[in-house]
Amino acid sequence: MREIPEKLVRVVLIFAGLLIWNISAFPQKVPSPVYNIYRGSTHAHTSYTRSHGEQFIKNPGGGIAVFDDQPGDTIGAWKDGYKKGRGCPAIIIIGSSQYPGPAMLIKPDWQKFQGPPSAHFALARANNFDFYITTDHSQEYVFNPPAISNNAWSDTKHAAEEATDKDFVGLRGYEHSENNGPNGQGHINIINSATYLNALDPGVDLPYLYNWLKRAKSNGEGPVVAVFNHPAPEQYNNWGYRDPEITGIITMLEMINSNDKIHYEAFINSLEKGWKVAPVCGNDNHGLTGITKHTSRTFVLATNKTKSAILDAMKNRRMYASLEQNIQCTYTVNDSIMGSDLPASNVYKFRININDPDTENPGDRITKIEIIGDSGRVVKSFSTDSSHSVKWNPTIRNASDKYFFIRIYNKSGGDAASADPGKPIAWLAPVWTGK
Repeated sequence: MREIPEKLVRVVLIFAGLLIWNISAFPQKVPSPVYNIYRGSTHAHTSYTRSHGEQFIKNPGGGIAVFDDQPGDTIGAWKDGYKKGRGCPAIIIIGSSQYPGPAMLIKPDWQKFQGPPSAHFALARANNFDFYITTDHSQEYVFNPPAISNNAWSDTKHAAEEATDKDFVGLRGYEHSENNGPNGQGHINIINSATYLNALDPGVDLPYLYNWLKRAKSNGEGPVVAVFNHPAPEQYNNWGYRDPEITGIITMLEMINSNDKIHYEAFINSLEKGWKVAPVCGNDNHGLTGITKHTSRTFVLATNKTKSAILDAMKNRRMYASLEQNIQCTYTVNDSIMGSDLPASNVYKFRININDPDTENPGDRITKIEIIGDSGRVVKSFSTDSSHSVKWNPTIRNASDKYFFIRIYNKSGGDAASADPGKPIAWLAPVWTGK
């Protein structure tokens, strides 16, 4: 066998070293993730919300009555509730549990209007939802006392898992309904937690909830995330108790509730207070009919249609809310996707792509795109020629705004019954500049 000269071996080793150095010194650019757009709802109540819903004949009285002990009372007594009503109350609260009022009557055919989590997931799939989250009130008597083994809680988990496959994702959450303060009032949906709290238990105020969320374990794969529900402009103790850790968990705000109620002022106020939230749509249906009738949607940008990928999109705020059920929206700023914290800059290059696949419907043509900055100020606007597909790539020089987000308009004003072409039909998650 012929021996290889030592000098040649040295040359080969030197070239190999240079090649390795070049590869490590100039690494190849990692391709950006490819995102798909999926639609669903972040807020729904099943028959486990037993105090009220479509399963009941409407009570002519209404309101909430609370049976409770107060300092100075010799015995328990009925007090004014969170809502004052005349006549027989629709809801009664005893201790930390919520029940239907004594005059609330079940409809004879109530199963046409309301059902268990499994019925909700099945109907959502049949109506082209990609994901659907059930969020019953945790203070309902069937969930008390809170326990991971609670039958209603366990059944909801099982139904979500059984409904999930390559075509549909079912998720379990609960609505933390803090109504009586004093340390902040407001409802919050907790999604994908292994356990839950009852907001009516003594001492469980918003600071307690926020601290609990920081250590809450997830229900299997994916993170725990949360949503500010149907917020008033100064709710949650005027957006108090915020810190970086809880800001990374409550990543969404219900811009659209019940198909057409818009909470834009609350969204702006939360951003001004430093919360980093993406707008979502929670149909807040207390029955099955909302699944078939409500047309507003939450959209997520996710790498695939799995539980973990959809929760990752929620965690990272790659989301938007729309009154139009099919609109496809994406945008980047300086190559960072919506929901991102941007690298430091005073120059922002937007790449906005809006498309509505319903080209046979002239009402779905896009008419205007707006870039919104601090305090809801319109930074830049673009009116279109009513096309179903619009691309807009503006550059903005700005040294002060803390965030930007996008608003979209179309010719009809969306699919909801109260559609108005002069108002936005979609709100896209902000990007944050670090300023």
